Amino acid sequence: MTNSQYAECTCLLRKALLANALFSTLSGLTVLVAQRWVSRILGLSNDANLWILGVVLIVFAVSLTFNARRQNVKMSDAWVAVSMDLAWVVGSAVLIFVVPFSTVGQWVVILVAETVLVFALFQFLGIRRIQKSKRFG
Repeated sequence: MTNSQYAECTCLLRKALLANALFSTLSGLTVLVAQRWVSRILGLSNDANLWILGVVLIVFAVSLTFNARRQNVKMSDAWVAVSMDLAWVVGSAVLIFVVPFSTVGQWVVILVAETVLVFALFQFLGIRRIQKSKRFG
């Protein structure tokens, strides 16, 4: 496979990883900079400490960006991203029933989970595209 063919078949995965990284960065920074506001929106007490979530989201974003910018995308890291996104979605579904979020907070959690599911789907499709091109290319 030539470099241009590889670049073409990795385009979807790279874009999905970078979009996920951007969303994770913005989410992480929002949580870090506006913890009280986020807590209030979610319906959590003011002493809820969300800084670990913010830091983890930013670290996740850095790892996604690093992989997307590599000359050859590391497929194992891409699969980890898909798995982590799916774990986020499942965890969000569980939290909806366990944590006493406000109604707005429940909607925020659901909308974020749906967004993360879309990233997982596009990353999966990008991985499959690369796998198919290697088989038939």
